[in-house]
Amino acid sequence: MMRFTIRSKRNMQHAGNKKETIKLWAVIVWLLIWEIASRLLKQEILLVSPVSTAKRLLEIARAWEFFRTILHSMMQIILGFLGATAIGIVLAILGNLNRRVEEFLQPLFGVMKAIPVASFIILCLVFLSSKKLSIFIVFLMVLPIMYTNILQGIQSVDRNLIEMAGVFEVPLVKRIRYLYIPAIWPFFYAACRVGIGFSFKSGIAAEVIGIPKGTIGERLYEAKIYLDTPDLFAWTIVIVVVSILFEKLFLYVLKKSYLGLSKRTEKR
Repeated sequence: MMRFTIRSKRNMQHAGNKKETIKLWAVIVWLLIWEIASRLLKQEILLVSPVSTAKRLLEIARAWEFFRTILHSMMQIILGFLGATAIGIVLAILGNLNRRVEEFLQPLFGVMKAIPVASFIILCLVFLSSKKLSIFIVFLMVLPIMYTNILQGIQSVDRNLIEMAGVFEVPLVKRIRYLYIPAIWPFFYAACRVGIGFSFKSGIAAEVIGIPKGTIGERLYEAKIYLDTPDLFAWTIVIVVVSILFEKLFLYVLKKSYLGLSKRTEKR
């Protein structure tokens, strides 16, 4: 059992260390391409230059409203993501314990994965207030990802080890710690990486359609209505930066927590 735990930890470290590093030179080249395309087009209302976008971003960042808008949208999106994570874990456990539960949930999550985000948003607007729309949409988009990955992780545990743990009457807490958590970890980590990206995409899309006050989506909608291209690009960059920062921070805390648990497990 201990060998299995150590091997799983090594697999996790190998998977976690595969970083998709973005090279600075590539970013600079794309910025130059953007600048050249903007100058050739000579229509900033269609394609604003990166310089103009940066200037506008610095202008709107001076006001407290800027940070309050980001915080408002982030809180909605994070709540939906965490809710989907918690419910996904519970449903995956139930699906593993009872085959009927897994069969019952399979068509539901299949449909949820197939339906476009925009369709979900429009349908939900019939029943929900636009203020809470982004939370629910993020929840719906992330839940199938969490459920599927965690269920696969649980089902990947070696059945021989499970039977051996039963024969030796290993307590449930130790089974979870030494068998299930190491097996589930790579699947859960991957689900979080994908889920965070989906969270921000679907959450902002819900805000653009629902137009709740004081959100990034409202700012994007206003920029579109008034053909304010610098604002549109500036807020888009904000979304990208906030999404990346939250992903890096969340995954860092998650990884450190798991490594800490693994070290304590090895000492025992």
